[in-house]
Amino acid sequence: MTATGVPFQIGKIGHVALYVRDIERSMRFYTDILGFQVSDIYNQDMMPGGAVFLRCNNDHHGIALFQATEANPAGGGMHHMAFEVPTLDDVVRARAHLRAHAVPIDFDGRRRAGVQIAVEFRDPDGHRLEIYWGIDQIVPGEQARPAHEWKGAQSLEAAIADPVRGQDTRLQDPALLRH
Repeated sequence: MTATGVPFQIGKIGHVALYVRDIERSMRFYTDILGFQVSDIYNQDMMPGGAVFLRCNNDHHGIALFQATEANPAGGGMHHMAFEVPTLDDVVRARAHLRAHAVPIDFDGRRRAGVQIAVEFRDPDGHRLEIYWGIDQIVPGEQARPAHEWKGAQSLEAAIADPVRGQDTRLQDPALLRH
């Protein structure tokens, strides 16, 4: 327990995902003007309008760009904001804490690019939030993990049971999944 009584500790704001009008133009801005590097790209077949994941350090992505739509206009808001926690146990505790407080959960498990294990939910105003652990680290000069290794999982249990290469999904407290 933290001093505030929350059973997990947020380590940092991990990444922000934005809706943009023109993904190519925004990608050039973040790469050419701000010095970000492209980690991965989702084409139209992976997500309507596509997406681009950009990094400024070893984290797989610090910014993700998603194609704006009529429902989610460019500059009108963010796609989501993510908070990194130091352990996988913290993600499991966060999910239990959200459930205990009747916060609806949109997703828990492992998405694709970045392979972080996460729980996704919304704040009272509908902002999409993510608490995650285990995002890929990309050392300068290396490439991102190939897409065939992403292993999406539709629950924390499935993500833990089937880890991606290099991701240790052993819980410090295995009893956490029994709650």
